Amino acid sequence: MAGQNGGDFGALIQGAGRQLLNQGGQALLQYGAQALGNIINEVFQKKEVEQKRFLPSIKNYKVLGETRPSSFGPATYQDFKEIRSRCLSDGRLFEDPEFPAIDRSLYYKERLDRPITWLRPSEICDDPQLFVEGYSRFDVQQGELGDCWLLAAVANLTLHRKLFFQVVPDDQSFDEEYAGVFHFRFWQYGRWVDVVIDDRLPTYRGKLVFLHSSETNEFWSALLEKAYAKLHGSYEALKGGSTCEAMEDFTGGVTEMYEMTELPPNFYTILLKAYERNSLMGCSIEPDPHILEAETPQGLIRGHAYSITRVKYVDIETPGRQGKIPLLRMRNPWGNEAEWNGPWSDKSPEWRYIPESEKQELGLTFDDDGEFWMSFKDFCDHFSRVEICNLNPDSLDPEECPEGCTKKWEMSVFEGEWVRGVTAGGCRNYLESFWRNPQYTVTLTDVDEDDDDNKCTIIVALMQKNRRSQRHQGLECLTIGFAVYRLPDYGHVPKPLDVNFFKYNASVGRSQAFINLREVSARFKLPPGTYVIVPSTFEPDEEGEFLVRAFSEKSNNMAENDEDVGMGDVDDRVKEIAPSPEPADPIREFFNRLAGSDGEVDWQELKEILDYAMREELKGQGFSKDVCRSMIAMLDKDNSGGLGFEEFKSLWIDLRNWRAVFRLYDTEGRGAIPAYHLRDAIHSAGYTVNAHTLNVLAHRYGGQDGYIQFDDFIMCSVRLKTMIETFKGRSSGGDYATFSLDDWLNRTVYS
Repeated sequence: MAGQNGGDFGALIQGAGRQLLNQGGQALLQYGAQALGNIINEVFQKKEVEQKRFLPSIKNYKVLGETRPSSFGPATYQDFKEIRSRCLSDGRLFEDPEFPAIDRSLYYKERLDRPITWLRPSEICDDPQLFVEGYSRFDVQQGELGDCWLLAAVANLTLHRKLFFQVVPDDQSFDEEYAGVFHFRFWQYGRWVDVVIDDRLPTYRGKLVFLHSSETNEFWSALLEKAYAKLHGSYEALKGGSTCEAMEDFTGGVTEMYEMTELPPNFYTILLKAYERNSLMGCSIEPDPHILEAETPQGLIRGHAYSITRVKYVDIETPGRQGKIPLLRMRNPWGNEAEWNGPWSDKSPEWRYIPESEKQELGLTFDDDGEFWMSFKDFCDHFSRVEICNLNPDSLDPEECPEGCTKKWEMSVFEGEWVRGVTAGGCRNYLESFWRNPQYTVTLTDVDEDDDDNKCTIIVALMQKNRRSQRHQGLECLTIGFAVYRLPDYGHVPKPLDVNFFKYNASVGRSQAFINLREVSARFKLPPGTYVIVPSTFEPDEEGEFLVRAFSEKSNNMAENDEDVGMGDVDDRVKEIAPSPEPADPIREFFNRLAGSDGEVDWQELKEILDYAMREELKGQGFSKDVCRSMIAMLDKDNSGGLGFEEFKSLWIDLRNWRAVFRLYDTEGRGAIPAYHLRDAIHSAGYTVNAHTLNVLAHRYGGQDGYIQFDDFIMCSVRLKTMIETFKGRSSGGDYATFSLDDWLNRTVYS
C-alpha cells in the first residue's frame, strides 16, 4: 500500500511539473518559486475540489429577510409616531393595511385546523401590559407554531438590555398614548428596518395561539412574533428555521455553526469567549424523521432549539479533591418540565459537591422552568449542532459585559453582487472563470492576546441577500461558499488576482462546504499577513447579491481587491487597428453637406453620418437616438445641441478606437462582445473599472443572452468617458468632487 501511494504521489508531482511547464515560465516567475511548493502542498492536502451540499429540506432552514414587509403588494413606508399621532387625533385604533387580520397573514399554504379570531389584548384580558415586572427569558412560551428556533433567539435576547430595547423600542405601551399600534426593529442585510404592526393577535377561544408569555396579560413577546411574521409575509413563513438567522436579525452579528462530530479541540474555550463577549448561542439535536419533536430518554427534545444561557468553569469539592468542571446552562423555550434529567440536572446529586457560595453566584434554582445545567462532556455527547452569534462592536454595552470582559470584535463589511457572465465566476472547480468573482483583502497585523501560536483569529461570513423575496419566481437559495488565499509577502500580483494566481496558489482556508443556506461562515487562525477572500456561488453564472463580513480580535483592514475607476492607456493593438485618426474625405464631405450654414450637426445628422461610416458593425440597424444624443452631449461644451467639425473630429477618433476594441473582442464573429470580455474590452479602450461599476455596466448595456451589441458598447464607452471627465473636471485630482444640485442635473440629464 505504501509503495502504491508513493507511486501515485510521484505521478501527481510529475503532473504538477508538466502543468507548470505547459503554462510557460512567465506565471512561475510572476508568482515566485513558491508555486511548485503550493501545488505539492495541495497534493498533500487532497486535491482542492469544492463539494456541493444541499440541505435535506429547505423547509427546515427558512431564508429569512425581505426588502419589503409583506407579500400583499408594494409596501409603503410606515412611520410609527406619525401613525400613532394620527390615530390618537382621529380617536381610532390602528388597523394595518400592510398586514391585515385575515387568513393570508396566517398562512400561504397550510390552513389551520380551527377557526382563528383576531383580538386586541384588551379583548383577551382586563389589564394588558407590554411588560409585567420587566422582561425575561421566561416570557417566551411557544405556541402551536413550529418556530422554536425563533423563540430560542428571543430568549437569548432578553439577557442583554441594550440588544433587547434595540429590537423592542421602549417608546410604546398600553397606557400612555395607546392607539393599537406598535413597532419593532430587525437587522436586514446591513440595515435596521422598523416594522410597524397593529395589536390584533390570532386567538382560539380567547387564548393566544402562537408565542405568549407565562403572564396572561403580558404581550411584548406575542407582538414581537407578529412583527417578525409581517417581515416575512405570514406566520407560516416562520415554521422551521435556523436560530442563526433570528440571532442575526436581532443583532446584526455574525453566526457560526458547529457540528458535534467535527468540533475543534478548543471548543469549550470558544464557547467561554463567546459568552464573555455576550454572544448569543443556541443548540439542537438531530430530529427523528418519524416523530415530530421526539423526547429522548434523558428528557431532551429532538429537532428542538435550545438556548445556551451560561458557560462557566464551576468550583467543585469532592472528598480529598478540589478543582473546576466545565458546565453549561441551557434553556428549553417551552419553559416547562421538559428538561435534561442526567448529571447536573435539577436536584441531581452532583450539586452536593458545589460550595454554597458558588451556588449563590450561579443563581441556582430547581423550578420546572425549562432551564437546566449540563457538563460539557454530556453536552457534546447529546447535542448535534451549536450556533453562535458573535455581536458586532456597536451592539455591546460595557455595563452588561461580565466582570473583566472589555473585549469587542473588530468588524468590516462589504456589499457585492454576482452578475452572469461578468462577476459570477463559480467556485474553484471552474478555474478559468473563478478569478472573475469579487475579491476582498484583509490585512492581519496583530496576533491574538495570549495566543501561543502567534496567530490571528478571523471569522468570515458570506450572506446572500433577498432570495426569499424572489421565491414567487421559483428561485430558492443559491449554493454559496468562499475561499481564502494568502498574498505573497514579496513581488507583484495583479489587482484583482488573475487566473494564473489561482492556478499556482492553493487556498489557506475555505467555507466547510458550498451549501444552500442564507449564510455560510467559518473561523480561521492565520499567521499575520494579507489575505484575499473570494466569495462565489458553486456554479458559474448564478446571479445574486451578497454581504461579506469579517470579524477579528484585532483590526483587519478589509478592502476591495480591485482596480480604481479611471483612465488608463489605450491598448497598442487598438492603435494598430485604427492607425489614422483623421476622418476620411467621404466622411468629411458628408459632414460638410449636412452641417449647413451653422457648421454644426445635430443628433439626427450625426446619426446619418455614423450609420454610413459604421454600417459594417451596425448590420443595417443604425445607431439609436439615445446613443447619438449622448455622443453630442459628450463633446457639446456649450450645450448647443450640435457638434462643429473639430468636436466631430474628436468624437471620430474615439469611435474608431472603440470600433477597433469591439472587433478585437467580438471573438465569436456574431457582432457582439461576450459579457465576460467586458472588463478586458474596457481596459483596451483606455479605462479601468472595479467590480461594482462592471456589474452596473453589464446590467445597463448587456442583453439577456449575455452579450453586448455594438451600439450598446459605444453607448457604454460614451457614458464612461463623459462621467469620468465630468468628475475629473471638478475633483482637483482627488477622490471626491463637489456639485450643486443644479450643476449635477445639467450634466447628468443632458448626457
